[in-house]
This record gives sequence, C-alpha cells and structure tokens, in this order.
Amino acid sequence: MNIKDDFLSFNINGLYCKYGDFYLDPKQPVEKAVISHAHADHAISGNNEVFCTEPTAAFMQLRYGKNSARVLNIVKYHQSFDIRGVRITFISAGHMLGSAQILMEYEGAKYLYTGDYKIQPDATCEPIEWVKADVLITESTFADPEVLHPDPVEEIKKLNDIKINILLGAYGLGKSQRLIQMINEHAPQKTILVHHRIMPINTIYEKLGYSPGKYQMYGRKLMKDQKEYVYIVPPFTFDSYINAKGVKRLFASGWKNLQVNLNDTLFISDHADWNDILEAVKQVEPKQLWTLHGNGKYLKEYLGNDIVVKLLN
Repeated sequence: MNIKDDFLSFNINGLYCKYGDFYLDPKQPVEKAVISHAHADHAISGNNEVFCTEPTAAFMQLRYGKNSARVLNIVKYHQSFDIRGVRITFISAGHMLGSAQILMEYEGAKYLYTGDYKIQPDATCEPIEWVKADVLITESTFADPEVLHPDPVEEIKKLNDIKINILLGAYGLGKSQRLIQMINEHAPQKTILVHHRIMPINTIYEKLGYSPGKYQMYGRKLMKDQKEYVYIVPPFTFDSYINAKGVKRLFASGWKNLQVNLNDTLFISDHADWNDILEAVKQVEPKQLWTLHGNGKYLKEYLGNDIVVKLLN
C-alpha cells in the first residue's frame, strides 16, 4: 500500500486528483467533477461531466437548469465507478439530503474525502456512515477545541419560550428543512411559514421521501397576527428585515457572528465540530489526516506524532 502525497492538490480550479484527472467540488467549471453535495460552494454550474447522488442532481437542476452539467451521472451510495483507474464510491455524509463522502481507491490505498459532514442526528437526510481509509481528507470548518456544538434539540426547544412571532434566518437548502422537521417535533404549537424560495426545495425533499412535516407558504397578512408563527427565510431576505417590528429575529447557525441577538442564540450547525472530527479519526482509522476548509493547525498539535497531519489549504 502506497499513499501518494500528491494524490490531491489545489490548483486554480479547485481540488484536483491528477491520477484520475478529475476534480472534487471544483470552484471553476471543469471537464470532470465529482460533487459531494448540492450547496453552492461545492456544486457550481457549467461543468462538462458531473458524478453525484440523485438528490444532489435534483437540487442542481432546480438551481442551474440545463447548466447543471452537459453529462450528469447519478450514482447511488455504495455503487462504485471508475475514472481513469481511480475507483470511487459515495458514502453517506449526514450533512444534508444526498450528501456524500467520496471514497477513492488507487494502487491499494484508500482516500476518503468527507466533503461537509455532521454526526448529529437529522431526520431530513441519510445518517453518516463510516468506512476505513488510509487517508482521511476532512473539512475542518470548526476544527478548534473551543468549538463544541450544543445539542440541537435543546437549541430548538428555546423557541418554546418565545411567544411572539419569530423571523428565523436559515440557509434555504438543507438547514431550512431540518429546522421545519425539528420545530414540528419539539415546538409543535408553532405554525411554520416558509419563504417562497424554499418551497420548491421542500417539494424535492418530499418527492425523495424526506418530508420535513407541516408548513405553509408565507403571506404578508399572516404575520400581522401574533400566533406563534415561525417564518423561515433565506439569508438575503433575513437581512432585508433588519427593522421588522413585532418579531424576534434569530439566525440558525454554528457561527457566532451570525447570531443576531445576545440573549437569544440558536446554535444549530450542519458541520462537524472538534469532537466530531476526532470521532471521524477514530472511526476511519487513517494513517494520515489531510485538512481542508478551515484551520488544521489544532489537529496537527493535538494528534502530534500519532497521525501524519497535512494542511491542504
């Protein structure tokens, strides 16, 4: 087994595998793209050939139409395919519906690219799965010992104490559907209203068997009444409601800087925190850890000589 230090590297187009001549979640349109999930910072338009899961393809087609890709290859979890001698398998990442870790096998070595992932339970997507690999290529968005995500159920239960209408900012794809499901389960007296941009995304979730539960389309007249409404809006709309009266403004995120009230925070993240990344290392049992999308220095310090840690960016 021979781990190739140059198996993945960054260039102007993004994260590149030269042995298979393909990109993982490229930043610019490329000839061959293997896409982990449908968030816009991972799934861009204009690639020639794309490999992804069925939900990812559906979300890309909703957003990009015919510009999703010239050739769109839909691949199931655990259904391996080959690109120029690199064997590739999608493994559920638990980040959002259709999200995949990308397992790549080449000349006897296994490289696992996590994409974005989370370990916390989420009824609106497939749970994370674990596989063994020689190299774990992990996102390190929150790879800091001081960043530990609270229990999302306890966070969502905070809404029960807020009796006035709530304006809840959340990313439209993935986070909004998770919030709808959690509010229905843990704050059932609330009436959920959703922004019109979120409605077609919910429709895809429902078609794929992951209904988030009860909600209705927002209407301007509705919020004039105080009926414990929770109006879920995407970030661009949330920012335009800066002076909204008679509502409590909250933004659901793992980022402190996106919390808008000092007294009422809603820390619900769809990424792995410090402990989750350590759990991934424990489950995958890699010989090397390569980090992306964040700062890998704390992992390098913590793991010391136990595992080779390489910062890809």
